Order: sequence, then C-alpha cells, then structure tokens
Amino acid sequence: MALVKITDYYTDTIDSRFDVDNISNFDVYVATNEKVGTVHDILVDEASGRFRYLVVDTGFWIFGKKVLLPVGRADIHYTDKIVYAKGLTKEQVEDLPNYDELEEIGYDYEEQVRNVYRGSVASSSLTQPAAYDRGTYNYEQDSSLYDIPETDSQSDGQSLKLYEERLIANKQRRKTGEVSIGKHVETETARVAIPVEKERVVIERTSPTSTKAASAPANAFRSGEVARMEIYEEKADIHKEAVVKEEVRVKKVVDTETLEASEQLRREELDIDSQGRPIVNK
Repeated sequence: MALVKITDYYTDTIDSRFDVDNISNFDVYVATNEKVGTVHDILVDEASGRFRYLVVDTGFWIFGKKVLLPVGRADIHYTDKIVYAKGLTKEQVEDLPNYDELEEIGYDYEEQVRNVYRGSVASSSLTQPAAYDRGTYNYEQDSSLYDIPETDSQSDGQSLKLYEERLIANKQRRKTGEVSIGKHVETETARVAIPVEKERVVIERTSPTSTKAASAPANAFRSGEVARMEIYEEKADIHKEAVVKEEVRVKKVVDTETLEASEQLRREELDIDSQGRPIVNK
C-alpha cells in the first residue's frame, strides 16, 4: 500500500472522483468556518490509484506544519474552492505527525495518523490495537476515513472536459551577427614644393661720360669708407600636423517584416450516443 504524490503518478486508472487540477491550493476550513490552511498536495495509493490523503499546510494554525487529512474527512466544494475538514480540531493537528515530503510513508506512520482520527493518539512505541493487523490491514476497515463523500460537483452530475489546441505566437530575440568598425594607420610618402627667396649683392661699375661729372670733390681720397647692405633669404619650414579628415557615425535601424506560419490544431467535440433515449440540450 505504497503512497505517492499525485504529481508522480502517471497511470490512467487514477480515481476519477477528484478534479485534481482544481483541488491544489484550495483553502481548508473546519466546521466553525475557521481557516486551517491550504491543500499542499494529494497522496494516491500506487497500486489502485485511489486517493487516500490530502496534505494540508496548517500555516494558519501551526506555522510550518503539514499534516495528512484522510479523503473521507474532506468535504470538497469546487465552486467555492474550499475543503471542509470534517471533525478536525486544533488538538488533533497538534497530535498528528508532521508530514515530510522526503520521508517514506509506511504502515506505522499511517497508523499514527489513523489513531488520531479514530480518537486515540498512537504511542511512541507504535503499538497497534488488536483490531488492526499489519499483515491483513486494508483501507476498507476504516471506511469512514477513506470513503470519498459526495462533492458539490458530483451532486450536479458528471462533467466532461473538452480540450482544444490554440496557436500561440511568441517572439525570441537572438543574435544573428556583429559588425565591428575600427581604424588603422596607413603610411604614404607626400611631396611638397615651396619656392624660397634668397637675396644676393650685385656690384655694378660704370665710367662717367662727362668731364664735369668726372672731377673729384675736395673730400675725395678718404680711407675707411664702407657701404653696408643687409642680405636675407627664406628657409622652408616643413612639418606634419594632424587634422580631422572625416567623421564616421554608427547607428542601428530596425526593419520590420511579418512572418506567417500555419499549424494543424486539434479540438475535441462532443459525441452523443443517446441509444434511443431523448436528449435535452442546455
């Protein structure tokens, strides 16, 4: 009678009297309309697929403690998303062993749980009453704990869910490439021509043509007389200077295009076999 969590159970023979998808996270109340906690998980009989316990997180009563509630003590109201724990008291929650998801739930552990709901707390030595035997025990001996009561959805009849597939379009951003822009230095030989001026002295000698002009003045023949003239020349000043030749700006633009895709979608439709009986459509 191994128990497994509903999320680890994959067989198609699972108990159909529970709407598993909706029970998770239902609020749990007691008869006095006091909130106990929430449904944390569901434990299933691995052999038969029958539901055995709701794992209740009793954070509202005892913080951090999870306990097992037999399905026979759970009155499920799907419309209100509420589970009423029939007959559950705070004293029972305190006496129940804490549920550890990593711990294997065996016969001894279940007997501790059952004894609390039967009205007597299991002793630390795990001594069992004579009416219950480890080798022959079956859940039918505690029908009040494990028989599933009728829920609000069951009283209105059975339900059948119809599913359909929908095409969901999502976008993912991924890198398709990369553009790197850098610069390098190239060297070339440049030539420039610049004219420069140099001054030089030209000495011209002439002979006078008239007699009057050729006569010497009274202060002639003076030694040491000098005529001075400054001479200049231009020199080329050639050097290198860095200037902005061109400016490059880099930016991105977004082009938009529409992609179309088609898929085959499945949809369930209702097949009705009346077998000669009248059908009333609602």
